[in-house]
Amino acid sequence: MLAKIISAATAGIDAYTVEVEADVQQMLPAFATVGLPDAAVKESKERVQSAIKNSDFVFPAKKITINLAPADVKKEGSGFDLPIAIGILGATGQILRDNYEDLVIVGELALDGQIRPVHGILPMAIHASRNGRGKMLVPIDNAKEAAMAGGVEVYPVRSLTEAIGFLEGSVDIQPFTVDIASLFEESRRYDVDFSDVRGQESAKRALEVAAAGGHNIIMVGPPGSGKTMLARRLPTILPNMTLEEALETTKIHSVAGRLPRDTPLIATRPFRDPHHTISNAGLIGGGPIPKPGEVSLAHHGVLFLDEIAEFRREVLEVMRQPLEDGKVTISRAATSLSYPASFMLAAAMNPCPCGYHGDNRHDCACSPMQIQRYMSRLSGPLMDRIDIHVEVPAVNFKELSSETCGEKSKSIRDRVNRARRRQLDRFKGQKGVFCNAHMESKRIREVCTIDEKGKSLLNRAMTKQGLSARAFDRILKVARTIADLEDTEAIAIPHLAEAIGYRSLDRNLWL
Repeated sequence: MLAKIISAATAGIDAYTVEVEADVQQMLPAFATVGLPDAAVKESKERVQSAIKNSDFVFPAKKITINLAPADVKKEGSGFDLPIAIGILGATGQILRDNYEDLVIVGELALDGQIRPVHGILPMAIHASRNGRGKMLVPIDNAKEAAMAGGVEVYPVRSLTEAIGFLEGSVDIQPFTVDIASLFEESRRYDVDFSDVRGQESAKRALEVAAAGGHNIIMVGPPGSGKTMLARRLPTILPNMTLEEALETTKIHSVAGRLPRDTPLIATRPFRDPHHTISNAGLIGGGPIPKPGEVSLAHHGVLFLDEIAEFRREVLEVMRQPLEDGKVTISRAATSLSYPASFMLAAAMNPCPCGYHGDNRHDCACSPMQIQRYMSRLSGPLMDRIDIHVEVPAVNFKELSSETCGEKSKSIRDRVNRARRRQLDRFKGQKGVFCNAHMESKRIREVCTIDEKGKSLLNRAMTKQGLSARAFDRILKVARTIADLEDTEAIAIPHLAEAIGYRSLDRNLWL
């Protein structure tokens, strides 16, 4: 006999339908799984066999063939266990129901018949909803995540026995529902705030400008000056996430298996801070079947590279494509997948190998050549993509001991939101341009016009301070953002002067 079960799998951050066909024939006992299964799918026969027997059903001593269609696409993961088991029971007549095509079934089986959660359930639920399949049978631990998709009835089950009872109508399970709007609002809370930071007003201002224009930023300062503390609070001043952004971010974390079980929706800007020993695959993504890396997990949020000069050069260079395109494409012999990677890069580094060059409280033990070699670890093409350089000096005792709290993240975020709205209006209708940092050279000339006095100031800065030619466009973009923060259309001299001040690394300040 033959039974067909509808399931789903993920490719990138999207899902596709998989038809699980179970054929049972009166032949010598055998179990074959076809349709390009990976090791986890092949091993499902052991889990399925034990789960069926331990759930008081009969595992047939016959030839069992499982086909996963489409057969030319690589299948991975343990989410096919439950549909395979139901298919076998249906093909042997142990289940009375003979039609399962209105139901998408996903779940991993334990040996005792319990059902365990799987990765990527949100994109599967969204796919089911968009393709007219209005019901899903999912592990109970995945129910809240699946219900976030909307437009699909989610039926959570704990065990194979309960799943069979639901299919036969002997067990009543009500569709699992969540209030998406209220859950979204409840989840939009950060555990940190800019008011926690004492001093560093110039660095806070630079981060506000970076957030308002979507600019990448690098902070340079001695150890203990607060660079990491400031970076961790950068997401709290970025514009609030929309529900669409939250769902896309959640899909990435779900596919990667990084979504906490008690967090069905990521409604705050992600903050990722990989260690400097990370590999290319860890940063960009990879594997035989590519999985998202840190740049994709930081999508719609912040990727923070602490001690960026300690990262291997080839690791930093692979970031150039996602920084430019907002996505990363990973090609393998079996498949090629693209993951979104639109993030703000925040980096931090010491001014020299010992960390104390320019610090009046510590003596620097580094020679000019050592400092030059240390700073040159960041290549020109990478620095081309960082608009703001800011110095973060050590905090003095008076600032540390002050009982006055700094400005709260909400107040800064309100200003950032107003500036971003101006930019959205300005770039309306332009594909892929949502903030000032995304502007190309042609667009910069159109919206970043300056008068003769401004041109004279830029000329003096380029000449006297040794600014590089690549700094010219970045100064104009940052000045445009500063003007947007002040709600003015014209770029004035103070805006340009502040933007020029954010090019400290171009001025060879540390030599």
